[in-house]
Amino acid sequence: MAEPSVRILSENRQARHNYHLLETIEAGLQLLGTEVKAVKTGKVQLKEAYADIVENEAWLLNAHISEYSHGNRENHTPMRKRKLLLHRAEIDKLQEKVREKGLSLIPLKLYMKQGHIKCELAVARGKKLHDKREAERAREDQEEARQAVRRSKANWE
Repeated sequence: MAEPSVRILSENRQARHNYHLLETIEAGLQLLGTEVKAVKTGKVQLKEAYADIVENEAWLLNAHISEYSHGNRENHTPMRKRKLLLHRAEIDKLQEKVREKGLSLIPLKLYMKQGHIKCELAVARGKKLHDKREAERAREDQEEARQAVRRSKANWE
């Protein structure tokens, strides 16, 4: 069977830099009509967004979905909280993990899958400054090694 087509609508690139991602989970989103149209046109920002579990319901907070350009008085507010659609067992499991010290629910990306808008959430632990520097140093070392290999191959030819 063919892999279902997935179209990424928005991605939180800072998440991998600022957090150690421990586990990911896919959730549906309860959106209004104008929000769906705005998300499909790429008018969504996840940079400061996070998820929280309140009264046994999962919510996406601080996600900015701009107003739809052709919306009228029925247009949505850009920073409203949006319900995440998860099974009860998944919510309970996430709630247990978030209770642990220092763990958060971070949205990694929004994407279209089989006609539905989905949100990929990660259970994450915040990185300390020295962790970020260490990751940057490792990335630079890898790039230097790649360049050295390229130079040595060019010398052989």
